[in-house]
Amino acid sequence: MANQIMNKDDSIGAVQRLQFDCLSDGGGTMRQVDIDTLIVAGWAGKDKATLQAHIAELEEQGIKTPQEIPHFYRIGPNLLTQASSINVVGKGSTGEVEAFAVHLDDGLWVGLGSDHTDRKVESISVSLSKQVCPKPVGTTLWKFDDIADHWNQLIVRSFVVNNGRRQTYQEGPLVQNRDLSELILLYRKRGGTFSAGTAMFCGTLPAKIKLTFFDQFELELYDPVLDRSISHCYAIHPLPIDGYGD
Repeated sequence: MANQIMNKDDSIGAVQRLQFDCLSDGGGTMRQVDIDTLIVAGWAGKDKATLQAHIAELEEQGIKTPQEIPHFYRIGPNLLTQASSINVVGKGSTGEVEAFAVHLDDGLWVGLGSDHTDRKVESISVSLSKQVCPKPVGTTLWKFDDIADHWNQLIVRSFVVNNGRRQTYQEGPLVQNRDLSELILLYRKRGGTFSAGTAMFCGTLPAKIKLTFFDQFELELYDPVLDRSISHCYAIHPLPIDGYGD
């Protein structure tokens, strides 16, 4: 069954207003951005071995692969946050570093985000799991035109901190995932509208250590050609699951 995409025009939902430092060859400016449509591109790996590794680590958690990949999940833009800490229910969630694309009135811009996801809920419903956690994003965007010719060389990294111990969680070049232009094209071919006000999480990489809860998540997008980085960090505070413990 094909991935059924709900067009942004099919419903009226929340609009999230965020502030970004938008950097381009022409300079930088602080801009207020209204996002009315948020998409998570799941299973976006290009390399079959890497994609299979990600599938395997999720299957260990009881999470099934959708029939059609990549799969596009529509979630509420009100989940986006630039805060330095988030609250989640229980200790069943983890972050995922991803490139984060935003369509503004002057074209595509790229930043950094974490598709923070509840793994216990994901074993029941992936769509539901995407909707129950905040989605942290950084405060900087790069003009896509400035990096389009070396997109595959960009590197994403993440680190987890538990009880003061910092470990590498994910690391690798974006060449392992489908290109941003390809993801947008596939989304449009399946009936979606990617226009001003639309944002997309562009796919993650397999974890280097076991998926587990952590106290803090650090993420980075590094451009080795222009030698610059976007980084973000947030703490995770679990709330009790009443009647069930954590």
